[in-house]
Amino acid sequence: MEFKETQAIYLQIGDYVSEQILLGRWKEGDRILSVRELGVALQVNPNTVMRTFDFLQSMGIIFNRRGVGYFVADDAKKRIITYRRKQFIEQELPLFFKNANILGMSFDEIKKQYDEFMKKQQTYEN
Repeated sequence: MEFKETQAIYLQIGDYVSEQILLGRWKEGDRILSVRELGVALQVNPNTVMRTFDFLQSMGIIFNRRGVGYFVADDAKKRIITYRRKQFIEQELPLFFKNANILGMSFDEIKKQYDEFMKKQQTYEN
């Protein structure tokens, strides 16, 4: 995994874990990799992974069964989507709107691009 310098590594690992859950690779109730296993897989310090797990646990996305490991919470997908939507609305949309305004792009122009993007996505999924 290549890390970006614009975001803390533990948050990027949190995004990775969240993506595994959203993509269905790690299902609700499944045991996930241990701190050590994920650290080795991503080539990061186990303390960084532990910080990620603490963060995800505080959000109710994963939970710990003492002596057994970490597991995906029953409503993890819902919690991840809620968190990511909030982040998108608060952080990414304002920048997007600013750039669209600077470039003089209309809503109709943006919608056309969005519709084309979605058409391509459906093609890839089928």
